[in-house]
Amino acid sequence: MGASLSPAWLPLRRRWTVEHMSEKHTLVIIVGSVREGRFGPVVASWVAEQARAHGGFDVEVVDLADVEIPLSLPAASPKFAGDSYPRPEGMAPLTSRLEEAEAVILVTPEYNHSYPASLKAAIDWHFTQWTAKPVAFVSYGGAAGGRHAVLHLENVLTELHAVTIRDGLAFPNYFTAWQDGRPLDPEAPGYAKVLLDQLAWWTAALSAAREASPYPA
Repeated sequence: MGASLSPAWLPLRRRWTVEHMSEKHTLVIIVGSVREGRFGPVVASWVAEQARAHGGFDVEVVDLADVEIPLSLPAASPKFAGDSYPRPEGMAPLTSRLEEAEAVILVTPEYNHSYPASLKAAIDWHFTQWTAKPVAFVSYGGAAGGRHAVLHLENVLTELHAVTIRDGLAFPNYFTAWQDGRPLDPEAPGYAKVLLDQLAWWTAALSAAREASPYPA
């Protein structure tokens, strides 16, 4: 049987209305770098300011420098172990924030054309916490603005059944493009709004879908 263009209606437990789309959703912004002298907290603070001004989210910033993230992983997979997965006690706040999050923004630099090991480890210690949730990216770096890191992250998060947001933010040559904690580009807040508008739409849509029916992962 071929594909159809006819509309298909999900059996939602409640009607998805404009009011549902306007609800605030929990957004977690993750500072992905733990490197000495990192610029990530500056970028994350500005992104959090834009997200709060947007009005569609309750915003929390999580800094991976404050989290215990070993590089060695248990033999079991977090996908199948569920709540019994043996995470370090110091990782509990991160796990809790990811479970509560309805949307995530990853703030990442670019190291050698990819993203930091700290961020990869934080991702790999979890699985279901990413499933059927929207993830957006804000990157910074040299001439490419961290886009190589984001391309790799998009592949990884797709494997974990997350939904990656098309329009991200990239800050090339951040070391000269920022001043007093803010980007010098006057268009930056507008670009941030595009990202946040798309993230808000996907957050509402996926939250309603997860409520209506378990994701078939």
